[in-house]
Amino acid sequence: MKIDKNAEKLLSELESCGFEAYMVGGCVRDSVMGREYHDIDITTNALPEDILRVFCSYKVIPTGIKHGTVTVLCDGEPFEITTYRIDGTYTDHRRPDSVEFTSDITADLARRDFTINATAMDKNGSVIDPFGGISDMKEGIIRCVGDPKKRFSEDALRIMRAVRFASQLGFVIDDDTATAIHDMKDLLQNISNERIRDELDKIVCGKNSTSVLLEYSDVITSVIPEFKPSIGLDQRSPYHKYTVWEHTVRAIGFAPENDVKLRRTLLFHDIGKPACMKLDETGRGHFKQHDRVGAEITEKVMKRLRYDTKSISYSTALIANHSKKLRGRADVKKMMYRIGDELFFALTEMKKCDNSAKNEFVLEENLYFDKLADTGREIIAGNECRSLVGLDINGSELVALGLKGAEIGEMQHKLLELVMEDELPNEKEILLKYAEKECKK
Repeated sequence: MKIDKNAEKLLSELESCGFEAYMVGGCVRDSVMGREYHDIDITTNALPEDILRVFCSYKVIPTGIKHGTVTVLCDGEPFEITTYRIDGTYTDHRRPDSVEFTSDITADLARRDFTINATAMDKNGSVIDPFGGISDMKEGIIRCVGDPKKRFSEDALRIMRAVRFASQLGFVIDDDTATAIHDMKDLLQNISNERIRDELDKIVCGKNSTSVLLEYSDVITSVIPEFKPSIGLDQRSPYHKYTVWEHTVRAIGFAPENDVKLRRTLLFHDIGKPACMKLDETGRGHFKQHDRVGAEITEKVMKRLRYDTKSISYSTALIANHSKKLRGRADVKKMMYRIGDELFFALTEMKKCDNSAKNEFVLEENLYFDKLADTGREIIAGNECRSLVGLDINGSELVALGLKGAEIGEMQHKLLELVMEDELPNEKEILLKYAEKECKK
């Protein structure tokens, strides 16, 4: 197996000084599986003071020296080098209260989360695999090292990580590990919102996200309880064949795996449906205003999970408009004005993903959404007016007609509406004449 040249250099430096040294964890897993890897962690029987001495000619940062970790920069690239260790108790269900250094690589690997992450590789590509990690990689299994309940009790984030690996790698979680996940999911309350957020984004972008989100919906609702009413909720609609949650999950699966913004938005897009559901006299379900309500709930949840303002604005704008009807060119211009060009195209893609998780006959509408996207591109290419900035009249010219304060903005918006609806051409003279006529009424 090909070893990163900088990692090989650091491993050789440690070995030349009489120490053992291995790459460990995710980089080994991905290397064995033929996947591209980036972050490389190194483990060694050298004590922290030995690591500092070996790399005295390198730039070194004592990142977590209390826990045996030193960061060494090699050609500007950071590598975490950690002494073999045995973790003490985890009273906060996240980090060990203390660590004990050891000279045994197997003892170090025994403290790790899953067998697929409990392998080590030397500079020659030879792998140490005391817990059957390579076998589990080949069979596609996520399995805790040792007792799953002990592993999750130590660090509750491992619950989310297990679900994330199953989603990303397309693996199945073994029965004992899965049982512990369901039983211990409430321990996730001990984990920071930022950590939950990061794992959630990776889960929804996994190639196996659909089956994982369906099977482990209780894990998701343990960290986002606002989703609980969606689980198992029959929509009672001719457009839908799935419950709200299953529809949501399947819609995510139709978005590109690498589009985290769209997949994240689809996760939240129908979160407002349970609160808005009304049954008519025939028993059919209706969800008026669920887009608006969903955007409001999404904003609260995303703020709680510490998403940045731009990400929150992106998702809430799409969710608030995902049920809006677009009947032609004028509606396309109005939507582009409301949410911007970039989000308009994201909206058409979102609508297609949404439709793809409904009954088959609804899929025909996706061709219409493609045509709307084409219309949007034509509007951009022709620089057609779709904003106040593009209007061929400005506020000063309206002031000259005698308009004041809020009247100016009201007239601008009225003129923009007429231009976008093609009832008036975007020509200054004609717009001024119309405004002047309105002022005299």
